[in-house]
Amino acid sequence: MSTLYIVGTPIGNLGDITFRAIETFKSVDAIACEDTRHTLQLLTHFEIRKPLISCRAQNEAFASRKIISLLDEGKNIAYASDAGTPGISDPGAVLAGCAREAGHTVVPVPGPSAFATLVSVAGAGGKTLIMEGFLSPKPGKRRSRLRELLATGDAVVVYESPFRIVKLLTDIADIDSVRRIVIGRELTKLHEEIIEGTAAEMRDEFASRQAIKGEFAVFISGRKSTQLSEKDADNINDSEALR
Repeated sequence: MSTLYIVGTPIGNLGDITFRAIETFKSVDAIACEDTRHTLQLLTHFEIRKPLISCRAQNEAFASRKIISLLDEGKNIAYASDAGTPGISDPGAVLAGCAREAGHTVVPVPGPSAFATLVSVAGAGGKTLIMEGFLSPKPGKRRSRLRELLATGDAVVVYESPFRIVKLLTDIADIDSVRRIVIGRELTKLHEEIIEGTAAEMRDEFASRQAIKGEFAVFISGRKSTQLSEKDADNINDSEALR
């Protein structure tokens, strides 16, 4: 059977692409992608020329059938979303599932992820972390889901656009104004910004900005991990006092 490669691509900085991703793109018969124009720019930068197949959220089920037919013909295919690792708040999961059901091998080619990038610098402990992705743009549904997420006491990561980031932060602040927030804007890009503070402070900070640009990843600390950190800090202080 043929192989479908799920390939992670840079979320901004082209230097983050892996050698394996480049070699995979060079070796396959065709590349399926979320946006052919975006992926063409990436491939052109690395001087790679391959047939491209559109496979985005709006047509993933239909496009998957076309890609499976190519796999059935013995062709190896790579899939890349616009940025990051496919299937994580990006198309790709449907295609991977269809390929497995058809009996083809599905191979991950790991790469960057806004989720992992932000969590790596958030500086928060805790065993459980909820990856929620994009919340509903509808105010009622968004606030309702946020209440559920924050009530778990676990840390949460959500994505948001520049057009709704203030609304998101306002909703979080209304639910828990002192919850610690770490915001990553334009991660790995030229104007990367990582800023932290309470939910109320982050709401006020972005509400005061005249223009907001870039995509956002938002880390919302968990109540459990916050309490654990404070307890650990007290234990450390007690230990030092005994020395």
